[in-house]
Amino acid sequence: MHKKLKTFNFNYRINNQIRSSELRVIAADGKQIGVMSLSDALNKAHDEELDLIEIAPMAKPPVAKLMELGKFKYEEEKKLQKEKRKAKQGDIKEIRFSPFIAQHDFDTRIERIKEFLAENNKIRLVVNFTYRQLGSKQFGYEVLNRVLDNFKDQVVTDMEPKFLGKNLVMVISPTKKKLSTATPTEKIKPAQ
Repeated sequence: MHKKLKTFNFNYRINNQIRSSELRVIAADGKQIGVMSLSDALNKAHDEELDLIEIAPMAKPPVAKLMELGKFKYEEEKKLQKEKRKAKQGDIKEIRFSPFIAQHDFDTRIERIKEFLAENNKIRLVVNFTYRQLGSKQFGYEVLNRVLDNFKDQVVTDMEPKFLGKNLVMVISPTKKKLSTATPTEKIKPAQ
């Protein structure tokens, strides 16, 4: 059984699918061969046991490359993955608290938040409740208010605090990245 690889949308004409009567042909190593008729280009591809792939159909004349189709698809997929990595925006970092966190632990987490904000990351603040603690939800809101008091005008709230299961979750980001949906931070009140 073959593993199915991630595929990308392949929108290139190959070999007999090419419609143009004249092509600018490029060798597999990137060197330009020249302008030739479609039949000559197909014959050259057949002689070298390669495929003729139209890579720039809108050019005058269209550009085609002599290359193995599998290798071409592989290279295109690698380019696409590289572009996705470059387009990656600031990460969302997560900091976890408990509703009855000790002061030293709280201070340590505040220092981590400062580091993440300096790197322009969004931060998901999570107050994790045990089942017995769920009866005291207001303490979770107090922890988040203490965090916001430490950062006053340095952060904006991207997601208001809300309970997701047994966690109270809130997302903040640095004020440098003013988002249209973000609201300035203010005291949080428990939902009634």
